[in-house]
Amino acid sequence: MPIDLISGAGSLQERKHTVIMVHSRTVIRDSIQLNFGQFGLAASLGALQVKYVNPVTKLCIIRVSRDDHQKVWTAITMVRSIGKIPVSFNLLDVSGSIRACRTAALECDKAKFEQYKLAAGDCIMPEIILSVQNCFDKIRGLES
Repeated sequence: MPIDLISGAGSLQERKHTVIMVHSRTVIRDSIQLNFGQFGLAASLGALQVKYVNPVTKLCIIRVSRDDHQKVWTAITMVRSIGKIPVSFNLLDVSGSIRACRTAALECDKAKFEQYKLAAGDCIMPEIILSVQNCFDKIRGLES
């Protein structure tokens, strides 16, 4: 499930990205428990994994079993913040294989980075470009 993470604008962007990366799985797990109870959490927790988060484009890949994907989708829709940072999850694609998910995520990530480069203009730092290239490599390296 490639997911677009939309966070509220503000200062301290790096801190926000770190908080979002670290706490994404916890927030999803808590939302499942809140909306579906202990049984719902226990049923879906075994297969729930946050496989990838890009701090620049805010793309997130979540792996979940076929039986529980609607439950997780509903739970992430209910999430409104991670820590004190307002966020919104936007489901981009549901795929049956990591290969199809990888392709969709890579296309989306590249398009979002192009938008980022246009918005930043000449002010884009080489560290950010390197970071994004590393993220692209991480997507390509997701196991089959």
